[in-house]
Amino acid sequence: MTADRGSVSVVVPVLDDATALARCLDRLGRQTRRPDEVVVVDNGSTDTSVAVARAYGARVVTEPRRGIPHAAATGYDAAAGDVIVRCDADSLPGPRWLERLVAPLEHDSGLDAVTGLGVFRDAPRGSRTLLTVLYLGAYYVTSHLALGHTALWGSNMALRRTSWAEVSTAVHREADVHDDMDLAFVLGPRRRIRLVPVVVGVSARSLRGGVQMRRRFGRARRTLELNWRTSPPWLRWRDRHQETWGQISSWVSRKPVR
Repeated sequence: MTADRGSVSVVVPVLDDATALARCLDRLGRQTRRPDEVVVVDNGSTDTSVAVARAYGARVVTEPRRGIPHAAATGYDAAAGDVIVRCDADSLPGPRWLERLVAPLEHDSGLDAVTGLGVFRDAPRGSRTLLTVLYLGAYYVTSHLALGHTALWGSNMALRRTSWAEVSTAVHREADVHDDMDLAFVLGPRRRIRLVPVVVGVSARSLRGGVQMRRRFGRARRTLELNWRTSPPWLRWRDRHQETWGQISSWVSRKPVR
């Protein structure tokens, strides 16, 4: 099923990351498919992040409550586009990134969200590919088992504004969770999320040091705990398979009997 080409908003949360944000916004301004708007969510920056955003023509939205869950959700709420694209301030998209990321949503009106891949551009050259495969591979595989469907990765993802509106009150804005995984949880197994081969450059800084890694694992644990209380994995997988078998049964029943 084909959907009409609609408007696109790119949401970029930022906290004291002016230099990286400037590089990201410069790349967004060079896209083959230009965004209809770029929404930079300032999460309490004390550097020049806001000035940089305005210099590049972005719309700045202020979210004083610290934390990516608050900042990302506020950006999605503010976005006016039919498709909401999310990247981070340290994301470095190639010139066709936006065009390729939103294309599946424009060509399939039954698709709710898409998510892409990345490469750690500032990791040691010889280990970039291995580190990316290990990290993102583990994230997508383990998250799929926990969710019963494809996860979302906040550095490189897009979803319909209508899909966001349906679940915006269910995301855990007040908790220290992985906002992208949390959003995938509340979208649920009956909505369609697709992993697409669209790559963006990202920084490996969030993986450096024991404190960072402990923080990330702690967020993952809280994300699972909060969402599994209402939707444990065995129920999610049951719902997913019921949906799949229902579609197969419907298709088979339409086949002529010879």
